Order: sequence, then structure tokens, then C-alpha cells
Amino acid sequence: MFTPYTLTRGACQEVTVTKSGYHHGDLGAALIDAGLQLTRLGGPEALTVREATRRVGVSPNAAYRHFADREALLRAVASAIADRMAARMLPAEGRGGMPQSRARSRLRAVGLGYIGFALDEPGWFTVAFFGSPSLDGVPAPFRALVDALDAMTDAGALQPNRRAGAEWPCWSAVHGFAELALRGPLRGAPRSDLDTLAERTVDDIIAGLVG
Repeated sequence: MFTPYTLTRGACQEVTVTKSGYHHGDLGAALIDAGLQLTRLGGPEALTVREATRRVGVSPNAAYRHFADREALLRAVASAIADRMAARMLPAEGRGGMPQSRARSRLRAVGLGYIGFALDEPGWFTVAFFGSPSLDGVPAPFRALVDALDAMTDAGALQPNRRAGAEWPCWSAVHGFAELALRGPLRGAPRSDLDTLAERTVDDIIAGLVG
């Protein structure tokens, strides 16, 4: 029997799958959970319908009642990963201070949460942005960034003329840093160094927006 595997890192939701770990009618959710297990360490290449159904304990044909093909399952897994990533990007509760300070802290948390998730979960990060041909609608991490930028404008911390299109340089900065750390010249650098550089990257991009 397949040993249960639980995901508990950071703000990620807990996921457990066993051979009989789904109730009637929940096979689709169980297959997504199995996909999360497979891609967490192996990235998108590790996900196959055959392996996902083996872990759940059903035949491959059963999966096609819920997902048309592997790409459909991969899209569902990518969407679940994006939700977990967005949860990681939320600021800590109970922040005090002035509205402008709170809004700036929120945007900072979004940037550092994005990078932190990528460094902690490289397999999932790859699936979320490269493993699936597309995501339906706007990815949850992008919504978190847009909402944080809107909050900056509402609080008076970001001028409206600076708000238009600001999500793109912000996203480019944190995504580019994550790629440099995972697959570029920063690969293998000590995590403490990466965290320090990530903070500088996020702080500098925010300073550039409001300056």
C-alpha cells in the first residue's frame, strides 16, 4: 500500500493521499493531490496519468472521467499550486501603523512571499509557470500583486500615474530573481545570502515605484 505523504511547508495547505484516500465522487481532488506529490520534487515531467492513478488506487481510465488528458490534469495541479503560492504571499496578520506603511508592507510581503515560495518549492514553481500551457483566468499570485498595488494607491503610497502597469516591473523583478536563484548564476548560493538579496530586490523595486 502506498504510504501517506503530507505536505505541510509554510502556508501551503496540508495534502494527504493514500490508496483509499478519497471518498466516492472526490476522485478528481484525489488525483490533483497525487499530482501535487509527484510534481513537488519532480516538476511537471514527473506527472503522468498512470502514476497519479496508481497512487490513488484506480485504473488510468478512471481519470478520464474528470480530466480529458494529462494536460488537463497538469492545469488543475498548476492552479492548486498557484493558490498555495498566493497564500504564501499574504502579509502577517495584525500589522499596525499608518495606512501607507501597511500598504507598503503588504506589497513587500507579496514580493518576498513569491521568491520564498519559489526557493522552497522549485518543483511546484516550475509547474505553476512553465509546466502547464495555460491557466484559466488570472493566476492567484498575480491577483495578489494587483491587489497589493491597488492598496498602495488607495492608501496614498503610490501615485495613480505610477500605478498603471506597475505589476509588470514588479513581477519581472521577483520572477527574474527566482530564476537566477534556481537556474542561473545565483544557484547554489547560501540561503541566507539569497534571502538578503531578495529583500534588497523587493525593497529597491518598491522604492523605484514610489520615488
